[in-house]
Amino acid sequence: MPARKPEECDTLLCEALNRGDLEGAVALYEADAAFVQEPGKVVRGHAAVRGAMQGFLAIKPQFTISVNAVENGDIAALRSKWSVTGTGPDGKPVVMSGNGIEVVRRQADGTWKFIIDNPAGAD
Repeated sequence: MPARKPEECDTLLCEALNRGDLEGAVALYEADAAFVQEPGKVVRGHAAVRGAMQGFLAIKPQFTISVNAVENGDIAALRSKWSVTGTGPDGKPVVMSGNGIEVVRRQADGTWKFIIDNPAGAD
C-alpha cells in the first residue's frame, strides 16, 4: 500500500515490518534513498535498504510509532518516536526505541516515499 500522506511513510513501514513484509517495506523508499543504519554508516539504494531491514525482521518485530510531519510542497520532514519489541537469536527479548528524522518526497502519482531515513536521527 502506498503512502498517501507524508506521515504514512513511517506508519506503513512499521506495519510492513510487523507483518514481515520485506518487499512492502522497501517499496516505501525511492530507488536511491539513504538509510542511516547507525551513526556514521549510511547505505543507499533498494538493495542496501533491503539488507538493513532484514536485520529488523530477524527479531520478528512489533513496532509502535507516532509521527509528526511538516510539509513544504513536494518535500516533507518527519519526526518519529518509535519502539520495537522482538526476540533475539538467543531467544531473549529485544527492546529498542528511538526518535527518528525522515525526509520524504511526493512522487509523480501523488504518493510519498522516503529519500532519507534516520531512525535515530533525533536521539
